[in-house]
Amino acid sequence: MTRILFWLALAFLVLMAVRSKLRGMRQQGERARPPAAPARAEALADPEAMLCCAQCGVYYPSSETVQAKGRDFCSQAHATFP
Repeated sequence: MTRILFWLALAFLVLMAVRSKLRGMRQQGERARPPAAPARAEALADPEAMLCCAQCGVYYPSSETVQAKGRDFCSQAHATFP
């Protein structure tokens, strides 16, 4: 009977230790949380359109396009490739 009580007490102590540790981690995470979402939303710009290179098939931002022969390329080297 004492063995059963010992193991129950040990399991209870382990459970309490785990709960305490998780509670501490949760409280620490709340303090280190970044500012509210509206400030972060301003930092994110509108997504840029992605284009596919006619030579290699890689997708790249439309602001970096090189146009040649009526097609879009990811770099000057691919635009001049024979």
